[in-house]
Amino acid sequence: MDKAKKKKRNLTPEVQFRLNLDNCSKTKDLLTAITLYESALSTIRFTNNHFNSFLYICSNAVSNPLMKDAAIEFGFRIFEHMGMCNISPNEATVTAVARLAAAIDDGDKSFELAKGVGSCGKLRTYGPGLFCFVKMGQADKAYEVEEHMRSIGLQLEDAELVGLLKVSVEKEREEKVYQYLHKLRMSVRSVSESAAEIIQNWFGREVASKVGLSNWDIGQVKEAILQNGGGWHGLGWIGKGTWLVKRSQISPDGKCLTCGEQLVCVDIDRAETERFAVSVASLAMEREVHSNFKEFQDWLEKHSDYEAVVDAANVGLFQQNFAEGGFSIPQLVAVVKELHSRSNKWPLIILHNKRVRTLFENAGYRELLEEWINEKILYGTPFGSNDDWYWLYAAVKHKCLLVTNDEMRDHIFELLGSSFFARWKERHQAKYTFVKGDIQLLMPPTYSVVIQESENGSWHVPVAGEAVEESSRTWLCITRQASCESDNKQHASIEASQVPVLNSDQIANSCHSDSFTSQNGLNRCSGLAGKRKERSPSPSHSSPQS
Repeated sequence: MDKAKKKKRNLTPEVQFRLNLDNCSKTKDLLTAITLYESALSTIRFTNNHFNSFLYICSNAVSNPLMKDAAIEFGFRIFEHMGMCNISPNEATVTAVARLAAAIDDGDKSFELAKGVGSCGKLRTYGPGLFCFVKMGQADKAYEVEEHMRSIGLQLEDAELVGLLKVSVEKEREEKVYQYLHKLRMSVRSVSESAAEIIQNWFGREVASKVGLSNWDIGQVKEAILQNGGGWHGLGWIGKGTWLVKRSQISPDGKCLTCGEQLVCVDIDRAETERFAVSVASLAMEREVHSNFKEFQDWLEKHSDYEAVVDAANVGLFQQNFAEGGFSIPQLVAVVKELHSRSNKWPLIILHNKRVRTLFENAGYRELLEEWINEKILYGTPFGSNDDWYWLYAAVKHKCLLVTNDEMRDHIFELLGSSFFARWKERHQAKYTFVKGDIQLLMPPTYSVVIQESENGSWHVPVAGEAVEESSRTWLCITRQASCESDNKQHASIEASQVPVLNSDQIANSCHSDSFTSQNGLNRCSGLAGKRKERSPSPSHSSPQS
């Protein structure tokens, strides 16, 4: 104890000041911080860290009504002193002062401060100005902040998007409301209760009932939905008339229990898919032997009649003794047969050439493997290659199902980015398990928990909550109320007879997944080969690696 007291007495004034300031910062004690500052003015040479600590305390204190005025006055005094000391503010400095400016409803000053740090700015730097403009109902200035943030590469998160949606609703900027609903759809899987109330507020307004096309090109809407991967068209408001907003649930098969709308499993759009395929190929050729992967691409172009790709190593090694080199051909056969039984088409099997050669040594498997190779359903990846690139590229390029339990979290998948990759996996990955030796495929979900816009103009919005099961989740079901006017009746009749709502399979016909989800009643093939569909003549893949 005596040593501790002696050590404390031996601290220099600078060190003692730093310790006291750190404690004020930790406890957010504004009054003690002010006293500490006053007492140190003549004895301590303040640094950037000292000033930032004081500003941090002030920016936190403005949320306390009893401390707000003192925090603002002291904070700007600190910032002025910092300038007099010729100490350049950094991003942390500017963020704190921007919060102080926003606390006095000076969004312009807050925004100008944020712009001063240039590309070093973060969401927290621009947030105070943005939310200040939202609070003051200055929609155009809020949009200006968003545009600037976008120009320097900052991606808005749900809080900022909800704020922009809120001010757009309040100012009845229908085109902006539509825009931010879609931005929110891309940003979150489900909206907060406060966001749900803002959305309900919009659809309850008279202006919302008046905006929208009375007549629209049904084919154009369908094509836009297909281009976008399902779940939205993005062409603007459709229809006119009062909106009905109800709280609803979605059945396990994806139907709204209030309006009967079929929700879909949303895919990445066609443009993203093409970019994704190019990205995978580019990365693969950087890390694989260029000529080998190019050979695979050429081979795949000639053999494209697949609705599923199987990560054969993942299947064959499932629950096997890896240390002993165990590989289960029966498990792989079971998966292949199950896929065939669902679509009457054989999947593409991707397997290391080394593994293929090893399996060829077993006379019991040789005939089957030769048959698979001759039928162009087995591709042996080259020695020394990473077969992940091959099965991923094939599944992306041909927009089909990928059967693997691989979580795809390795470094090669990190290179692909997380946002759209997660959406792609949800729509395309099928996992599997074996129960008492019987294969069970765990297919992609019937529908995506995300804001969905249908081809008839209705909306469904998932609300975040404490529901354990998805079937218990609350959704906003937003539809137009039927009008008594004859023109609208006629349009509704045309819509009902000519514009059937696409289900998840039809939306993603580019993935050909309808056959996987709707043909479970097909007779299962009795043998390992079964009856094959005729294929167009093509160069034979005559060896495990051609």
